[in-house]
Amino acid sequence: MTVFHPKKPEKEVISMRIPKDVLEILDQKSVQANISRNEFINQCILFALAHMENEA
Repeated sequence: MTVFHPKKPEKEVISMRIPKDVLEILDQKSVQANISRNEFINQCILFALAHMENEA
């Protein structure tokens, strides 16, 4: 039988400034996705990083 080992990923608390209109969109989209604003932003960042063009 496989053993479950719960893990908490290491995260860093940061602060950032964001335009109010962008924050409203983030909040709307996170509610639609039924996830927290924090999780939504993290997923957006990961997606953007994964899809950036490589620079020479």
